[in-house]
Amino acid sequence: MSRAMYIKYEYMIGGLVMKPLDESQKPLTRDAIKYIAMFTMLLNHIADIFLHTGTWLCEIFIAVGYFTAISMIYFLVEGFDYTHSKKKYFQRLIIFGFISEIPYCLALTTEGIISFCGLNMMFTLSLCFGLIWILDNMKSTIMKVIISVLFIGLSVLCSWAILAPIYTLLFIWAKSSQKRKKIAFVIATLLFGFMNFLGGIEHFTTSENILYALLSMIGMGLAGFCILYLYNGKQAVKGKNFSKWFFYTFYPAHLLILGIIRISIM
Repeated sequence: MSRAMYIKYEYMIGGLVMKPLDESQKPLTRDAIKYIAMFTMLLNHIADIFLHTGTWLCEIFIAVGYFTAISMIYFLVEGFDYTHSKKKYFQRLIIFGFISEIPYCLALTTEGIISFCGLNMMFTLSLCFGLIWILDNMKSTIMKVIISVLFIGLSVLCSWAILAPIYTLLFIWAKSSQKRKKIAFVIATLLFGFMNFLGGIEHFTTSENILYALLSMIGMGLAGFCILYLYNGKQAVKGKNFSKWFFYTFYPAHLLILGIIRISIM
């Protein structure tokens, strides 16, 4: 079966048969998945800021929220080859990184009004975009390895440290191969679960830590399923310009609102 198909089950007179569907029949556009990602990010931040750690609602909101980062990194890699101006794309990411930094710190500060909480996700995406850009124009394999390690190291200053550039490298490797994309999502999800397991060793019992690690992989698993099996590879026909700027402005706007609410109830 070609990579442009996935399996749909239908009951026929003779029993259960498999019917292939091409990409045009898949229901989700790129914009639709991004809107889902914005919603899951909102749930993640609400849980992180307002809910009590350890409660089921908090843990589910946080886990589902992990849908967002890997989706945005995937579309960053995919969109690199299609953007009309890589320079303008990179500039937008940087500009919105600066716009988002105060709202980001305002929302995620745990004590007091505001403190530095690291660089926000827009800066992370800027770093990942820069990594793609450099690797795309570099021929030396040794230099590619050195640059990749350097960017992974630089990411410790940002949200989704270490993992974001690694995921970027995985999706660069996967590119147009559906089989490789599946492998990339599996590796990314397992790696995230493993890192959460390591982080919980000192805080949970072994059984609780395993459950916590498995729960943390739900959002990424859902993202992989949506992109691999429901994504039709297209942008929404209507509202392209609105969606483009909504995705940029939603990030600082929702953080600013959450930050103001957090301060008001201190």
